[in-house]
Amino acid sequence: MTKARTAIRVYVPRDAAALSMGADPAARAIAAEAKKRGDKVEIVRNGSRGMLWLEPLVEVETPEGRIAYGPVKTSDVEDLFGTGFLEGKAHKLCHGLTAEIPYFKNQERLTFARVGLIDPLSIEDYRKYDGYVGLTKAMAMEPIDIVDQVTKSGLRGRGGAAFPTGIKWKTVHDTHNEQKYICCNADEGDSGTFADRMLMEGDPFCLIEGMTIAGIAVGATKGYIYVRSEYPHAVDTLREAIRIANRANWLGRNIQGSPYHFDLEVRMGAGAYVCGEETSMLESIEGRRGLVRYKPPLPAIEGLFGKPTVINNVLSLGSVPIILDKGADYYRDFGMGRSRGTLAFQIAGNIKQGGLVEKAFGVTARELIEGYGAGTLSGRPIRAVQFGGPLGAYLPEYLLDTPMDYEEFTKVDALVGHGGIVVFDDTVDMAAMARFAMEFCTIESCGKCTPCRIGSTRGVETMDRIIGGIERERNITILKDLCETMTDGSLCAMGGLTPMPVMSALRHFPEDFHRPVQAAAAE
Repeated sequence: MTKARTAIRVYVPRDAAALSMGADPAARAIAAEAKKRGDKVEIVRNGSRGMLWLEPLVEVETPEGRIAYGPVKTSDVEDLFGTGFLEGKAHKLCHGLTAEIPYFKNQERLTFARVGLIDPLSIEDYRKYDGYVGLTKAMAMEPIDIVDQVTKSGLRGRGGAAFPTGIKWKTVHDTHNEQKYICCNADEGDSGTFADRMLMEGDPFCLIEGMTIAGIAVGATKGYIYVRSEYPHAVDTLREAIRIANRANWLGRNIQGSPYHFDLEVRMGAGAYVCGEETSMLESIEGRRGLVRYKPPLPAIEGLFGKPTVINNVLSLGSVPIILDKGADYYRDFGMGRSRGTLAFQIAGNIKQGGLVEKAFGVTARELIEGYGAGTLSGRPIRAVQFGGPLGAYLPEYLLDTPMDYEEFTKVDALVGHGGIVVFDDTVDMAAMARFAMEFCTIESCGKCTPCRIGSTRGVETMDRIIGGIERERNITILKDLCETMTDGSLCAMGGLTPMPVMSALRHFPEDFHRPVQAAAAE
């Protein structure tokens, strides 16, 4: 009796970045070519490995491991099959074993350990790679012991503020109320950031598990994931994953026969950047316009619908399962100083090899940009790098040896933030970038406080006068005073951080604020 041939697994990412580069047509072409040749192929739509310059990165499962090919266009498929693609043979698009590609091999993947490895909507795949081990352990612990583990791990908020996660959880745990909530802030609006999206699309059960553990730890029975409207693929993936988790009893009532209950739903934002601020997000979830709330009271005491609420970023909650699985000491062993564990750094802008790199805190910006990113795409020298989104500081090339650590970055008047890194070469006009920061604030301000609403408008006007050569020294003095007022007087970080890119540009690149008007106009 002839033994039936086993289908060869071919992995084609379903990540939004890969889709934008033609992953769907590539997957269809591979299926069609296999059918034409009589080859048995099982196409698995995985998440992205994070090497975005190679997307669509197609992988073939072989006895030696998964072999990577990319970027694969539909026009490449016939030739790939003709040269032994399904056996993992050499081709101009072949990069060898995926696990051995230096960009990928030299990372420390904790939160993103499964992203790109599994089918994001297969709960069997998730459990095969240690999924739900952390939650299983958590259900056998006292809630306060879960909080203690998170506290001892040194985990801090990955959304940018870097507030100790365990302290926030302890506050909610100790606040007595019949109803508590877990809210995940997935309103990833910073330029150059995409880690939240990649985790939600590539390993949604990781976030679901982290939120469920948080619920058990603080006594919350309901959770919300607030996702920006520009992430439709993430929204669809999360909603389907929640349905699957409910069917498998990893969500809902009496989870896996335990006394714990946790329900979860996705809420989509309407595109306001300010809803990345936690209280503005709560207003939006409650169905109101996204305006920042006055504090106190803190959301941990009176948050969503006036109830005690844990608010964490996607990467914060996504780091919780491995902490409960491996223990606080294991996680804390990564990093430096008070910055423990890993962060998913996202390299974008003028860069040859853009993508996601998960490394322990302490790696330098230069290692990330030159070692992983391979320098600028233009081939020109690096002049400036912005860290932490559109409200982050611009640092010059000579400061790129600063370790990526919250406290070390504070010493150079910058923020690690959400891990976003945007690179500029020596053609950038830093006065124009400073103006952009003020203009961004005028567009995205919720308008509740005067320093942000009016200050940013006056900032754009002042920048226009400086760029136009009108009383430059006087207007630079006005700009500095304006930035000080916004920093000290704004209700939230929207207005409070807008001066950071402006003042860093003025501090490190003063010559751009004194360019001859004719030269500026010509450029």
